[in-house]
Amino acid sequence: MSPENRSLLMRANRLLGAGLVEHNLVKIEDLEKANERLLEIIASNQPRQATVLGVLAYELKVIREEDILQHLVETEGLGLVDLRGYEPPDDTKKGLDTDACWATWSVPFDQEEDFTFMASAYYLSPAVRTYWEKRFEGPILWFGTTLEGIAEHLDRLGSPSSSKAPFPTAGAPAAAPAAPISQSTQSTPPMPVAAPSA
Repeated sequence: MSPENRSLLMRANRLLGAGLVEHNLVKIEDLEKANERLLEIIASNQPRQATVLGVLAYELKVIREEDILQHLVETEGLGLVDLRGYEPPDDTKKGLDTDACWATWSVPFDQEEDFTFMASAYYLSPAVRTYWEKRFEGPILWFGTTLEGIAEHLDRLGSPSSSKAPFPTAGAPAAAPAAPISQSTQSTPPMPVAAPSA
């Protein structure tokens, strides 16, 4: 991972943690423990495991990704997307910096006219939104998804960081029930899925 993307990874995680605390989704003491663990992971050079959200949800078990997705739907007005089985168009894949996707836990998955469709597990991190908004000229339509959804999507793109699962997924929640998604390679965005039930 380049020094720029490593710095982006640090900012994305730090500001996501602050956002989770600000929105009363996690306690500050839990975030402090997660940050300590995150520094250990980063020191071991495992970019795919370097997610404070993964530590909070799957190691410390103090939050569920469904709770964050529900929050995004209710307070931020975001839609949710399930990228399973979706093949992004070539224009979206061309020149994509997959290390930046891992650093921000976000991936552009389609483009329609001037609009870029972006799936993110890290929407609550202002550093993530700012980074991607600078990368694209037109407006971005943001969708919430899970860490697993981003990881699987990057796997299909042949990401060099995709040698190991980010966190155990046994019993891990999916973003939402599977939506019927076109299996063709046409540039049809995946269908947004319903909000997770409480």
